[in-house]
Amino acid sequence: MKLESRHNTPVALEQDPFLHPFLPELRARKSYADKLAAKLTCGKGENLADHAREYEFFGLHFCRNKWIFREYAPHALQVILTGDFCNWQIDDRYSLRAIGNGCWEGIFPEESFRHGMHYKMLVRFPGGEGLRIPAFADYVVQNEADKQFSAVVWHPEKPYKFRYPSPPAVPPVIYEAHVGMAQEAPQIGTYREFTRKILPEIARKGYNTVQLMGIMEHPYYGSFGYHVANFFAVSSRFGTPDEFKELVDTAHKLNLRVIIDLVHSHSVRNVAEGLAEIDGCRTTYFHAGERGEHPAWDSLCFNYADERVLRFLLSNCRYFLEKYNVDGYRFDGVTSMLYTHHGLNHCFTGYEEYFNCNVDQDAVAYLTLANRVIHAVNPDALTIAEDVSGMPGLASKAGIGFDYRLAMGVTDMWFKMLDIPDENWNMFQLYGELINRRRDEKSISYVECHDQAIVGGKSSFFRMTDAEIYYNMHRNSGNNVIDRAMALHKLFRLSTAAAAGHGYLNFMGNEFGHPEWIDLPREGNNWSMDHARRQWSLEKDPALRFGQLSAFDREITGLIGEKGFFDRPVQTVRIDEQGKVIAFERDSYWFFFNFHPVNSYSDYELEVQRGTYMTVLDSDDAGFGGFGRREKGQRYFSMERSFGEVISLYLPCRTALVLRREK
Repeated sequence: MKLESRHNTPVALEQDPFLHPFLPELRARKSYADKLAAKLTCGKGENLADHAREYEFFGLHFCRNKWIFREYAPHALQVILTGDFCNWQIDDRYSLRAIGNGCWEGIFPEESFRHGMHYKMLVRFPGGEGLRIPAFADYVVQNEADKQFSAVVWHPEKPYKFRYPSPPAVPPVIYEAHVGMAQEAPQIGTYREFTRKILPEIARKGYNTVQLMGIMEHPYYGSFGYHVANFFAVSSRFGTPDEFKELVDTAHKLNLRVIIDLVHSHSVRNVAEGLAEIDGCRTTYFHAGERGEHPAWDSLCFNYADERVLRFLLSNCRYFLEKYNVDGYRFDGVTSMLYTHHGLNHCFTGYEEYFNCNVDQDAVAYLTLANRVIHAVNPDALTIAEDVSGMPGLASKAGIGFDYRLAMGVTDMWFKMLDIPDENWNMFQLYGELINRRRDEKSISYVECHDQAIVGGKSSFFRMTDAEIYYNMHRNSGNNVIDRAMALHKLFRLSTAAAAGHGYLNFMGNEFGHPEWIDLPREGNNWSMDHARRQWSLEKDPALRFGQLSAFDREITGLIGEKGFFDRPVQTVRIDEQGKVIAFERDSYWFFFNFHPVNSYSDYELEVQRGTYMTVLDSDDAGFGGFGRREKGQRYFSMERSFGEVISLYLPCRTALVLRREK
């Protein structure tokens, strides 16, 4: 990929000379997606999004004083509804009839079902029968007695009505969060608790977008929501559909946009809860044989070439936009979708890797259509791709069409740095990765997300502090390990955010250096909730240093959240490998970083534009846990030299300084 230093305006794919040999393949991909779209719209050339409404046809619906239920089950011999309404007996009055093309339908009187009733399908198929949850069930709960899941009739007398519109689209400053582990108590948090306690804090912290993990129903809590079973149901662990609507609505009231993780890369292999053998056959939604088995995730892989699967997934894209007013999606596991090898144990060393036989062309076409549907339903909707491979065109309107891609190389770089002695850090490599992005795509940078802190890993702050975090985070500790971690935590985040292409992301709690790892209850930890929560009290304790990191983070979000910040180009001022100094400018903001572990510079001169410079942010400020070695609110004046204007700065070791040129 090309380094971007002075420009970040997207350009057409054709302007990348490295892509010229592959332009025929790129055009073929677009042509294939166009043909699929024509097929899905029956060749009528209609809006594809209008054909992504399967949830209005399938599932259970109350319409004109009667109930209508439909299910796609092409391999079924018989389908019967059973549940509370018939004491879970098999009653032929609730049998469905085949209506063609693998679809089954039942029409029932108004008194047949009531809000809150539990139900399932009994599906009979060649060689057996079994209870199944409908594919389009919009609310699924786990029974306390037998721990089995059931669909629920969701038809409240007074359904929740949205009151607040979505905030305008802005460059995203994202707070990644998990509703269940967002509370301090060692228990599963709820939508309502998140709405009342966490959303106001996120807004106060200066973020403009909330990204929620684990919203779609998943049978195993320990999967973090990435083994989805019921794609049209919000997780009942956290509350009801209306309570999730209230969460989204309240976020909008607070001027926060809401995106959720969309997991279309795979699904659980559970038969009782998911799609695995919904009609007795695994290939109804998934590939046959080994191709249908994800070797690393113990899950099943969708068959993106199947028209019914496409309609199901595209409808799922539209569903949450319409029913829950969400503002977009982070597509999880995109690398796994794009390649038949799922990106496992694979290094992407050249452009040919993106255009060979390992690319799943059906998945590429599906993702292209998904972005078309989402943006047709809501032009301001946000789509983000989690892809580690760097496939060209992924976040380009001329390609697959995502709005943004995650700059996953940045977080990898920071964590690799932590394995190297500080004095050996390479400033060219560090800065190069911070600005390494394609000019035809938008990207979102981050130091870490939830991935780096799950079981087996540690957040960057915990990596740097280790056991010292338990004993020496009080404000007068004077501990060298903590001092180093505090300083680098601020430098990592400020440099990443300031040099980011088009957006920034943080996982909840990491802004204040939350200790320990993330671990949801499971057999391996004796079902403990100790690590499935966020200890917000640490941040608010005036005797501890966590709040100082949080205060600095608030300054970062305030700076990068300024209107137009991400529209401005990043311009390199100096990369000083020996002195471990990086300096760059973004319009009128000038950023200076001294990463050296011991060397401070009293009169460090850099070339600047003529003018007066005001201090905007100083990481060494005592209020941010620094040593206060620079005077607060200091003003700097450029000086004339024979070669141009310079500014002379005091750059203490492991500090950052942000100045703004007065106009």
